[in-house]
Amino acid sequence: MIKLTFQFTIALSFLFIGCTPSNKKETPSAPIKYVSDYEAPIFADSLRIQRARAVFPVVDKIFQDHFLKNQFPSIAFGVVIDGALVYSNAFGTSNIESKIAASTSTQYRIASMSKSFTALAILKLRDEGKLSLTDPVSKFISEVANIEYLTSDSPTLTIANLLTMSAGFPEDNPWGDRQLADTDEDLINLVKQGISFANSPGLNYEYSNLGFALLGNIISKVSGTSYQHYITENILKPLQMNEAKWEYTEVSKEKLALGYRWENGQWKEEPILHDGSYGAMGGLICSVEDFSKYLIFHDAAWPPRSESDSPIINRSSLREMHQLQKLGALFPNNKNRNGEPCPIVSGYGYGLGYRQDCNGTVTIRHGGGLPGYGSEWRFLPDYGIGIVSLSNLTYGGLGAANAKALDTLIYLAKLKPRNLPPSRTLIQKQKEIVEVIQSWQNNKLGIFAENFFLDQSLDAWKQSSSKLLRESGKLMLVSPIIPENQLRGTFIIECEMKNIEVFFTLTPEHSPLIQQLDLTLLDKK
Repeated sequence: MIKLTFQFTIALSFLFIGCTPSNKKETPSAPIKYVSDYEAPIFADSLRIQRARAVFPVVDKIFQDHFLKNQFPSIAFGVVIDGALVYSNAFGTSNIESKIAASTSTQYRIASMSKSFTALAILKLRDEGKLSLTDPVSKFISEVANIEYLTSDSPTLTIANLLTMSAGFPEDNPWGDRQLADTDEDLINLVKQGISFANSPGLNYEYSNLGFALLGNIISKVSGTSYQHYITENILKPLQMNEAKWEYTEVSKEKLALGYRWENGQWKEEPILHDGSYGAMGGLICSVEDFSKYLIFHDAAWPPRSESDSPIINRSSLREMHQLQKLGALFPNNKNRNGEPCPIVSGYGYGLGYRQDCNGTVTIRHGGGLPGYGSEWRFLPDYGIGIVSLSNLTYGGLGAANAKALDTLIYLAKLKPRNLPPSRTLIQKQKEIVEVIQSWQNNKLGIFAENFFLDQSLDAWKQSSSKLLRESGKLMLVSPIIPENQLRGTFIIECEMKNIEVFFTLTPEHSPLIQQLDLTLLDKK
């Protein structure tokens, strides 16, 4: 028999965020039971931040080039790694007339990046038992009950439809951006007059600012206070985003970035709209320093783990926001940094965009654009990194710069995603598999599920594995298992002449058994 050798280096680091617990209504429920020996995915590389720091000058140049090429009045950005704002910088002028230089504490209107705060507030109210995502919108905004749908068989408009941009409302960016200061009365009057639908609810993704304005109104109705106050008290303050504001007149002139557009060879200042009913879709004013705390908060929801939860909202609810809820588009012709095909699928979660590339890398993101402002933030949950950038240029696009900065950071710093440590069950089954395939003794066959020898007979297994072992030669070393999850994995048995790749997956029974086993002969490299 071969002696199994395993080498695992585990370095666990957890992010704790200092927050003040909110007065949250607890929904009675049975306590969650969990597997006590579960180990969360980890970053095995202890030097990842040091290597990333060496790349920051390159990241700086990416934003400086973007700033100059696209004639931004100013850009501020910040990079988050492993729960900390590790680098930030700013270029340009936040107030051209007063010649105030932009900084990472300069406050910009973050436009549609506000939407995730609104979505988070809805989920918090859901978790408190005050609403359900399947509730019809008319339960809280009675005027919606009288709207005319596109077809007679349309489903009733729900909160979930609004959250996922699938209400059926038409894309309304140019129009919606000019409604920011509308009052609650203006919003309700719009509903009373009737809403035009582009699609039946629930079918298609179509970006809607109106939908998030309605969510803001629901937050106000359910919480008994304005959505601005609810979000400030229950999200912003607990995260210590103390400088974030909804109304621009509450920001000091030295800190507020005025918005501009380039017209007729000169900068023209854009009027700033006051806060109103549409602020829930794009009204928050924030700095890079403050927003980075929010980015850290979202990134800290990953990976799932057994430790104290956030006092603001359960990590599971944040991860729910990050999931693809409504498919947006497929980009089959996308290419990676080497020019190789790498399709991307995109869509929407709850107040956040979702992207997954051909390698399975997930990016959670949202951009923002208003007259006078452009912004974007994104993070990669598997990599523990994120970036936020803000500008005071009308619809100033920053997504390309953010994407290039993170891609460059990953590539040059050689950052790797978290590794999932193998569960004790996988390790035990790995040892048992190595033993059983060499003899198939009856007293060792209890590791297999009831389907196993029905799918392929014991005699067939003996014949095929005997042939494989003859071709591979003497078993020399078993490599550590590479888990796909807690109950599935792959490992290599290094042999004298050829190697054997072993894949197996276990059943969902309380004591998992092997339901599938694949043995593949590999040439030695």
